Amino acid sequence: MKNKNKLILILLVGFVGLQFFRPEKIDHGTKAQNLTNVPKEVNAILRSSCFDCHSSEANLRWYDKMTPANFLVTSHIKEAREALNFSKWDSWPKAQQNSTIYYAINKVLSGEMPLPSYAAVHSSAKLNQAQIQTLKNYALSLTPRKVSDDSQIKDAEKQYNSWVNGELKKSEVKDAPNGLHYFPDYRNWKAISTTDRFDNGTMRIIFGNEIAVKAIQEHNVNPWPDGTVFAKTAWKEQTQADGSISSGEFLAVEFMVKDAKKYSKTKGWGWARWKGSDLKPYGGDILHFEQECIECHKPVADRDYVFTPPLYLISQLKKINTK
Repeated sequence: MKNKNKLILILLVGFVGLQFFRPEKIDHGTKAQNLTNVPKEVNAILRSSCFDCHSSEANLRWYDKMTPANFLVTSHIKEAREALNFSKWDSWPKAQQNSTIYYAINKVLSGEMPLPSYAAVHSSAKLNQAQIQTLKNYALSLTPRKVSDDSQIKDAEKQYNSWVNGELKKSEVKDAPNGLHYFPDYRNWKAISTTDRFDNGTMRIIFGNEIAVKAIQEHNVNPWPDGTVFAKTAWKEQTQADGSISSGEFLAVEFMVKDAKKYSKTKGWGWARWKGSDLKPYGGDILHFEQECIECHKPVADRDYVFTPPLYLISQLKKINTK
């Protein structure tokens, strides 16, 4: 019994001693303003579920302030603010605000946010289905879908069939400004994911080459192995009379090519985009274009700069989170 009490006393003294070691201070208490031009109910959901880590306001519980937990909490807040900080909302153009809402909601829908480990001890961060639906309805309201007329639908179907049959392939396509070559056979690659960009009225299909597919099967995706190539096709959305959504005009195809050494100055990836059915290379200023790509993908630096997880991995993540 004496030995047990002695051990408890030693542990208690050690715990008290740890409290003298604190992480680097960050701004925990500056009250973040509600997002302007955003409905009250949406602001309320974001404040309760996101603001603690993704704004200048952090409602820390007593257990968040104890060492060693405070080191982990501080690290999470720093990383979260770097990826997305709602306190900067008013400084962003409208397009960036819309895309941020899209990004945040897709994180929720995929089960990645709020972090399961965080939500387990911060119950207020958990979102119920009604709250998720409120966020989705708000996001959809940002870009109201107009019903396409018959001629638009027919033209889009004709172009899509031409793309499927390979008739949009060009015998010669100019290289991107950074020298990256166009991949003419990407249509034959495996489709690994899709996204609905309701913030700008487009839909995307993402293809992966054989190396990418093998990496997915082996769960070797962070970082992705050298030789991985993604092709992301972008199509303008068109709305049918019954409300269903289908692909409209072909807008662009973008490529990400992984070579950690060759593209070390651009986060290990080569970036390129070809626009329209004439496949015109995008970007005149190489440095500006590459920086534009990197800044766009910066929020997912912890996922090797890849935004959309493969559908297979998303399904696995959901299974884990429901166990």
